[in-house]
Amino acid sequence: MHIYQSICSCGSCGYELNLSSCNRSISSIGSKYGKSIKRGIISFSNIDNSRFMELDEIECSPHFLKHSWGLFRRRTKLLCRKCCNHIGYAYNGYNTSSYTMYDIRIRALQPSSTGESGISVFA
Repeated sequence: MHIYQSICSCGSCGYELNLSSCNRSISSIGSKYGKSIKRGIISFSNIDNSRFMELDEIECSPHFLKHSWGLFRRRTKLLCRKCCNHIGYAYNGYNTSSYTMYDIRIRALQPSSTGESGISVFA
């Protein structure tokens, strides 16, 4: 059985971001998955932090989680390390744990130009 994983690069400069499809957050696949795709967002559970610059922000808007709510939410803006293009956001402490969720904008990505459409993994 072959499993293909796609690797993405920055949509502006082509810098390899090491965003792998095997690190996608599958917890969002369900009733909210269609909404996130229409918004142009892909969620990841893990990224290569060495490929991004981070800029801390405070978002002032109401947000509601399962057991909490608030007016301010901390988030980290993710920028391409090479060209400073806005790639997405990281949310720390998502769902009252130390779990970090990475929301990446689809328009900020392009397929990797390594010459292969995916990496073949035998399972």
